[in-house]
Amino acid sequence: MSMEPTLEHRDVRHYAGIPIQVTLRDWGRANALVPELYEWLARNGIEPLGGPVYRYRSIGDEARPFDLEVGVPVAAPVTGDGRVEAGTLPAGQYAVMIHHGHPDQLGKSHAALQQWVEERGLAPGKTGEGPAEVWTARYETYLTDPAEQPDLAQWSTEIAYLVDETP
Repeated sequence: MSMEPTLEHRDVRHYAGIPIQVTLRDWGRANALVPELYEWLARNGIEPLGGPVYRYRSIGDEARPFDLEVGVPVAAPVTGDGRVEAGTLPAGQYAVMIHHGHPDQLGKSHAALQQWVEERGLAPGKTGEGPAEVWTARYETYLTDPAEQPDLAQWSTEIAYLVDETP
């Protein structure tokens, strides 16, 4: 189940992230970066500002890899170390939806948000088409703390796509 999408203006958001290319079959490799990032932030005395962010540059599937960054939001740009990099989600108008339920069902919410964007004549921030399309800012933010709610079916995840400023 998901909440109805909305349009929101957002300011620049910074994160510390690790880029990765991974297929759905190997998605555990992406998830394994989350504790590594929180540990890196702690070692460097940087306060996280929320749950993990998965920023999608290009979309894959079971065979074709996703190009993404797994990150953790922070107040200001970080100085990376070669593995961890400074990331920025640009300011702008975003189509936003909250997905309630297991992360394995996020694909349905992404499809609903994409349809909502198209129905309103909004242009998602991306270049290219098909497997070559690259998103300017398409991301998920995990709103549920797994330490407080271990049941994935009870999780909430925000999905956001940067869209053209003029609908």
